[in-house]
Amino acid sequence: MHIGLIGLGKMGGNMRTRLRAAGIEVTGFDRNPDVTDVATVEEMIAALPAPRTVWVMVPAGKITDDVIGELNELLSAGDLVIDGGNSRFTEDFKHAELLSAKGIDYIDAGVSGGVWGLENGYGLMVGGSVAQVERVMPIFDALRPEGPREEGFVHVGEVGAGHYAKMVHNGIEYALMQAYAEGFELLEKREDIIRDVPGTFKAWQRGTVVRSWLLELLVRALDEDDDLSEIDGYVEDSGEGRWTIEEAVANAVPVPTISASIFARFVSRQDESPAMKAVAALRNQFGGHAVKKSEE
Repeated sequence: MHIGLIGLGKMGGNMRTRLRAAGIEVTGFDRNPDVTDVATVEEMIAALPAPRTVWVMVPAGKITDDVIGELNELLSAGDLVIDGGNSRFTEDFKHAELLSAKGIDYIDAGVSGGVWGLENGYGLMVGGSVAQVERVMPIFDALRPEGPREEGFVHVGEVGAGHYAKMVHNGIEYALMQAYAEGFELLEKREDIIRDVPGTFKAWQRGTVVRSWLLELLVRALDEDDDLSEIDGYVEDSGEGRWTIEEAVANAVPVPTISASIFARFVSRQDESPAMKAVAALRNQFGGHAVKKSEE
């Protein structure tokens, strides 16, 4: 199998490597000449056998819109576009409608795994027709973690379902990170009785009910900076958390924990917060998201 991949950043570049290691031929395009395989999107498409498959891995919003618009002009009936970025699910309907007018198929793929996906594999949530998902299943199998397919991959439903599932996944992620972060601040506050905060989190990694990969990443962050003094407590939100709350309001589903985690991030942009330092450190660990260095 041979696919095109547009966007070779932190995740896209690692995905190209993982796909190639599994025997999938990849021709990648990126505006950065240091990482791209070809000089233009046209050259990438020309290298692909028909029917072509192109995976788009660029930031959500206008950049994704522009790339899909360009592919709509260059691809042909029977080709397939997969959007693996963090697009809002409502954008999938628009993109699928645009492409379908030319007979081009579309799949939306929610992808989780961050910078660790190359080694661990990526959790995949996809939306699209059964026929198209089956057509590119070797790609999904190459990207997902080892083990039973159903524990790292799900065909959630029709177009839009993959990004919807990923949106809810990220809303939950916000809340989990906030819980660990608040626990970090409370433990740190009682230094008169808690002498080893990093060691406490480390001891929770086996046997306890709060063990998780996020906990492991927080332990890793504390190993690198035991009081997180080198990280500024400023935390961005990437959109999916907000979208989750908007969907909850629209469907009358109470999500107080996820909502609180979003508002906590807004607090981080006002005053220094140990809890927000922990959230910033976690985002940097799993996704390579930039952190601000403390000026202290």
